[in-house]
Amino acid sequence: MLVLLPPSETKSDGGSGGPLDLDSLAMPQLTAVRDRLVTRLTALAGDPDASRSVLGLGKGADAEIARNAALRSSPTRAALDRYTGVLYDALDAASLTRTQRAKADARLAIGSALFGVVRAADPIPAYRLSGGSKFPGEPTLQSVWKQVLPEALAKETDGELTVDLRSGTYQNLGRVPGAITATVLTERPDGSRTVVSHFNKHHKGLLARALVLTRAEPTDIGGLARVAEKFGLRIEIASPTELLVLT
Repeated sequence: MLVLLPPSETKSDGGSGGPLDLDSLAMPQLTAVRDRLVTRLTALAGDPDASRSVLGLGKGADAEIARNAALRSSPTRAALDRYTGVLYDALDAASLTRTQRAKADARLAIGSALFGVVRAADPIPAYRLSGGSKFPGEPTLQSVWKQVLPEALAKETDGELTVDLRSGTYQNLGRVPGAITATVLTERPDGSRTVVSHFNKHHKGLLARALVLTRAEPTDIGGLARVAEKFGLRIEIASPTELLVLT
């Protein structure tokens, strides 16, 4: 089973790993594109005004630009520890035992505008680049990644049940046909349901945690639903490839 998580804009600083080594990352088919984007993003950091425009940053974002300037020299840490925010708080990787962490490393991958997709244990630096960003005079990141990422993901997920919890922006960088998705809905007292935003990330983090902690090896959406329910989530199966998480 492979669970694809969305990245987050917020990332932890520092790390105990050496500088970025693109050859050490999973899915080596992506190395050439990763290298090109790292070079482009590092160069962009030399122009703070252009960086703010491309990355959608405010005037007080010098630290974010400095991160990009140091992409090839700053320390790295495992991707699962690099990303922070609501989803990753709910996943709570810091609380995992050594055995559970090994399972997380085996089961989790994370979408990335800069790296395409990384596995949980891949060592990466802090950076700032969103899936909707576009370098001046160049194709969109979706156009860039769709040339290589779908094929790389097909190889990475071959024969495995895949749960795609990425947002639409990151799914569009490289889709996994047949992957199971999850939609988080709030159910009102009158029975009506609405899509949520903030709690969407929280409940997807809880679902990811359940899929890490379970000893089961689900092979279909029914098995996934049973795992989620065992861990206290309220689940419905909307279609053969869509779970509803109700709050």
